[in-house]
Amino acid sequence: MIATWRRRMAARRARKLELRRGDEAFEEVELTLPSEFKCPISLDLMKDPVTLLSGITYDRESIEMWIEAGNRTCPITNRAFGSLEPVPNHMIRRMIQEWCVENRSHGIERIPTPRIPVSSMEVVEMLDKISEASKIKDQSVCRKLVVKMKALSKESERNKKCFKSNGTGSVLAAAFEAFSETSSQDEENDDISKEILSALTLMLPLSVEAKSCLGSPSSLHCMVGYLTNRDLSSGWNSALVLRAIVSSDKRKVEALAEIEGALESLFKVVKEPICPAATRSSLIVIYHMVTSSHPAKDMIISRFVQMGLVSLLVETLVDADRSMSEKALGVLDGICDNEEGKEAVRDNSLAVPVLVKKLLRVSDLATEFSVSVLWKLMAIGESGEDGGGVLAEALQVGAFQKLLLLLQVGCGERTKEKATQAVKLLNLHRERLECIDSLDFKDLKRPF
Repeated sequence: MIATWRRRMAARRARKLELRRGDEAFEEVELTLPSEFKCPISLDLMKDPVTLLSGITYDRESIEMWIEAGNRTCPITNRAFGSLEPVPNHMIRRMIQEWCVENRSHGIERIPTPRIPVSSMEVVEMLDKISEASKIKDQSVCRKLVVKMKALSKESERNKKCFKSNGTGSVLAAAFEAFSETSSQDEENDDISKEILSALTLMLPLSVEAKSCLGSPSSLHCMVGYLTNRDLSSGWNSALVLRAIVSSDKRKVEALAEIEGALESLFKVVKEPICPAATRSSLIVIYHMVTSSHPAKDMIISRFVQMGLVSLLVETLVDADRSMSEKALGVLDGICDNEEGKEAVRDNSLAVPVLVKKLLRVSDLATEFSVSVLWKLMAIGESGEDGGGVLAEALQVGAFQKLLLLLQVGCGERTKEKATQAVKLLNLHRERLECIDSLDFKDLKRPF
């Protein structure tokens, strides 16, 4: 009796399992994605179907990735594209949305109606209007167009690329130059200049033509003014754009250095940070100033030293991350090309310990700069009292061991040469000076 009952229960469970499997199979059949809704490239449901001149419909993201990879033929027909501007297929998109709604009980969510990206024709039309408005100093029209351009650029990466590829940076730079000429006398011109500067940061990196306009005296004066006034937004934008200008044109470095208040403004951004990006940008601008071949280079370094830049850089290095450390060390290296600069670094009690601490700890570039600064400091008074003081301090904080380790693990030729010379100088003083073991540094807090 019991055995019979058990067999019946087992049979019932088997039938229920079969029915459940049948239901799942039925659901799978119902949820099979229609082939016309699949992207031929990704084979996934198309969220933004577009059609090319070949007549094939793709998902916008997939076909744009195909084109960005350098392909100029249709993946299905293998025929050359007549145009790289895809046309939205609204009919297929509505059919997909209807199918999603019909199957919402199975967990299918309706795809949102995509925003149509900006086209090259629309971009060119907007740029023409901006050029015309800037020539006649029409702030109202120019502002509306620039605000619209910023919104579209932030909407998608695709839009931003479209603006960049159509020369938006050059047009905005010319407009900025036009309005900056009277921005100090006209508050409305000043406001539109700030708006254009904000849009320019979205167009980085800038073309040579754009940098030329932004490197004009009126443009540079305007950006230095924004740094001086400590306007957070415009100051940050000015630092980013100035970095882009001076990084590729040494003549702009000279022009910037000659503007009254420029050095003080850059120093203030480092001393009273607006944001990390602005501080890094300002350090890069300062680096180009102290390493340029400008006749007034020594005067520039001297002014920065008098402001207290050396102490500020050393304090920054104590807890700086990799990016900030590289830039601060680069500026220190440039400052040490000047006698007054070297004297200021040597007189800072934290300088040598911090430089030794950064050896082999941050990056290859940071190590290169650290070795260069130490070598310059040691070479100051190789036969004098001051040089001996630097050598003694370097030995006491473990510079000899770290430099030897650097030579063992390998480095660039220039760094290797400087490290070798530094080791030789340190070796002359090892017998009469007590050195600590480099392991004593194992508990030092890393800056990142």
